Amino acid sequence: MAKWTMWLFVAVFFILYSLINFYIGLRGWQYLFRFIPFIDAKVYWLIFWLLAWLVFIERLCQRYIPFSVDILLTRISSYWLGMMFYLFIIFGLVDLVLFLGRIIQIIPKEWIYKQGSFPLFGIAVFMLVLFLQVYGTWNALNPQVQRYHLSIPKEAGNLEKIRVAMVSDIHLDKIVNSKRLEEMVSMVNQINPDIVLFAGDVIDGSVDIFSREKIDEIFQRITPSMGVYAVLGNHEYISGQIDEYIQQMERAGVRVLRDEWVLIQDSFYLIGKDDFSRKRFTGTDRGKLEDIIRDVDTSLPIILLDHEPPKPGEEENEIDLQFSGHTHRGQLFPIHLITRHLFENDWGYSQLKNRHLIVSSGFGTWGPPIRIGNRPEIVDVTISFLPKLKRDI
Repeated sequence: MAKWTMWLFVAVFFILYSLINFYIGLRGWQYLFRFIPFIDAKVYWLIFWLLAWLVFIERLCQRYIPFSVDILLTRISSYWLGMMFYLFIIFGLVDLVLFLGRIIQIIPKEWIYKQGSFPLFGIAVFMLVLFLQVYGTWNALNPQVQRYHLSIPKEAGNLEKIRVAMVSDIHLDKIVNSKRLEEMVSMVNQINPDIVLFAGDVIDGSVDIFSREKIDEIFQRITPSMGVYAVLGNHEYISGQIDEYIQQMERAGVRVLRDEWVLIQDSFYLIGKDDFSRKRFTGTDRGKLEDIIRDVDTSLPIILLDHEPPKPGEEENEIDLQFSGHTHRGQLFPIHLITRHLFENDWGYSQLKNRHLIVSSGFGTWGPPIRIGNRPEIVDVTISFLPKLKRDI
């Protein structure tokens, strides 16, 4: 991406972000805060814009302030993003209803502009949004284990079945930290899998978190018999530290696959595809599946690890099972209404011809540290292979 294009994107994003916040701030003042006697309009707008722009202020100041202060500012600004999202939706729906009410003359103008009706409505809106932040935080901090059982009608050496633990979208950074990772590792070890897979977006920001919070030591507690593997996600590319990230993961005992395959115990293939965002950040396309599997024995089971699920109409005919993440299942309701149309499957299990597809909602969060309408999860899959003798009967 050219520098001028990047700066143009940043400028447009900042303007749109500020306009959305101005709309929210205006409705907040009209519906609630102007009725509070000790709050002056100038004070209100000063505090509001500090809060709204805190996400940018934190980025500009993070190198010059204590780390504990930086974390506090990050948490406040992240929660504001969640509040902004729902305030914008609620106020927008209310204005739409009022507009339509005026057009079809169902809602009297006297009622619309009656000031006495606004404070109770404003209180109700802000109480609802605060409740969503509290519930969403609790929900995000209580991951579940999502279990699946499936069979692949291929012989896999001497293996009759294996157990796979798959985790996606941890987003390690200032909010999802080593304590959350320790919880994830404990849950994975309780599953007692034969192999562990990470489907991208392990980190959200800088790889400095590895040294700062000894992330490699935590990953090393995962010791399945068939190994630990990972692929890159878009946030690894956003970090701009791909080589450093791969080195840290290898040091932690996690092999990162980039458009390559590995034969596990001469029984099945694991293929790791690079992320779609590779071209955007490096200028080079990721590999094509047909080229990657050119030397693969397709009579053996083939498992694909790819950060993004397939788009509608995309097919990987040689693949028996694909693991993906990326979608978060929308993370904030009702975004899942969008993600389920963007991808062939945005969460859970589906089957596309002969290919099983499992998409995880992810373990961590991105942006607001909340989840509404979905649960964070670790995927636990038992895969049965069909022995040759049974397959021929």
